Amino acid sequence: MSGPRPSSTNAPSPTATTFALRPARLEDVGELETLIAVSARILLAPWYSPAQVDAAVGSVFAVDTQLIEDGTYFVAAQDPTIVGCGGWSRRRTLFGADRGHTSDAASVLDPARDPARIRAFFVHPACVRRGIAAALMRLCEQAAADAGFKTMELVATLAGEPLYAASGFAAVEHFEIPLVGTLAMAVVRMRKDIATQS
Repeated sequence: MSGPRPSSTNAPSPTATTFALRPARLEDVGELETLIAVSARILLAPWYSPAQVDAAVGSVFAVDTQLIEDGTYFVAAQDPTIVGCGGWSRRRTLFGADRGHTSDAASVLDPARDPARIRAFFVHPACVRRGIAAALMRLCEQAAADAGFKTMELVATLAGEPLYAASGFAAVEHFEIPLVGTLAMAVVRMRKDIATQS
């Protein structure tokens, strides 16, 4: 997953108003990396410096292929273009790409006491506010509930905090993720009880 970092100038600009959800596939990784970089660089610009975002793209903001292999990462697509992505995990890792993992990647959570992880939600800037992230979240919440989890947890950017709060997540911790050199990125750990069906 190395190579030149895409920018908003060479990325597609989809205008999807309808989309289909499906599990992500390993052959999607290149397109997903492009989408994530474009989304981060444009949508996070009001909250973080270009240097912070550049340092986070490819490490904090990147594809975790373990989620794809687990079948818990999904894309929203208007064929053939992927316009959004997001997933959940039964593993302990909270965020980041394959290469940033420690032993947490192999550590499986206990649904009886641990929250499921919500991971790597990104939407193309041309397709925000069209229900893509909400649809992906509903899919993840249902899948986590089906797996026995009672709560969900995520690490939100400052841009994402109000959006997740509107979906029922509550902030439980503010902290900083160290990046390269002296850079760091302020983020928020958030948690939500999974809705139970009556």
